[in-house]
Amino acid sequence: MTIRRMTIDDLPLGLGLSRQAGWNQTESDWRRFINMEPEGCFVAELDGSPVGTTTTCVFGHQVAWIAMVLVDKNVRGRGIGTGLLEHALDYLKERKVGTIRLDATPAGRPIYEKLGFVPEYELARFEGACCVPRAAYRVAERRTLNAERTRDIIEFDRRMTGTDRAKMLSRLFEEFPELVRCVMQGRKVEGYVAGRPGANAIQVGPCIATVSAGSSLLSDALSKCVGKPVFVDIPLDNVRAVKIAESSDLKVQRCFTRMCLGERINDNVQAIWSSSGPEKG
Repeated sequence: MTIRRMTIDDLPLGLGLSRQAGWNQTESDWRRFINMEPEGCFVAELDGSPVGTTTTCVFGHQVAWIAMVLVDKNVRGRGIGTGLLEHALDYLKERKVGTIRLDATPAGRPIYEKLGFVPEYELARFEGACCVPRAAYRVAERRTLNAERTRDIIEFDRRMTGTDRAKMLSRLFEEFPELVRCVMQGRKVEGYVAGRPGANAIQVGPCIATVSAGSSLLSDALSKCVGKPVFVDIPLDNVRAVKIAESSDLKVQRCFTRMCLGERINDNVQAIWSSSGPEKG
């Protein structure tokens, strides 16, 4: 097995592997992974044929995510996924990243634990054809995302999550402005929600907000998707968000464990009404 850097020419590989696994990524998602971290996305080759992928993303200088660990089903069980993970970790250590995070499936968690990752908290993916949430919430106002407001939202997100996610959020806002809502109190950001279309469903998130704004933002985002398949990944500790998903007739598809290697991030779990997905937290 050899491991090399992923390029745009590998988009069909990534898309094919994510479809093989039944995951939600589109070609736009894969293109975004590479553009955000062009030196940190990797392909494993076996006897010269590409058979696996992983991606990394460094936020600011201290926090990184590992995602998209995919191996062709015909060659699983041969250490390819572990080799990709170790290669990604070496890359991030060279970048002197203090905290490495990921969202692990139950099957993947033991592998990550052997590499030194420790659990932080649990999330559940809720899915279904949305209905309007049964509880009544104030409709979240859509504000025009000018440069100043985008900067304010990104700074709000940094305070709530402990991570400078500017390069991800700015891309999401630019690509899918119609899915962005925010709540303001005067000139102060109280919360926002974004989203993106996927191969299987609309991914609702990230949604980061105060207690007062989160209910209206999440319920408003789900109400915009009535009758359409949606995914929304919610920390189980955010009971209010879980109730909104359940009141929209969404059911738990699977659970993830958010894990970290290195210094633990002081993120505000109660402010995470939905994550951006397992790719970037």
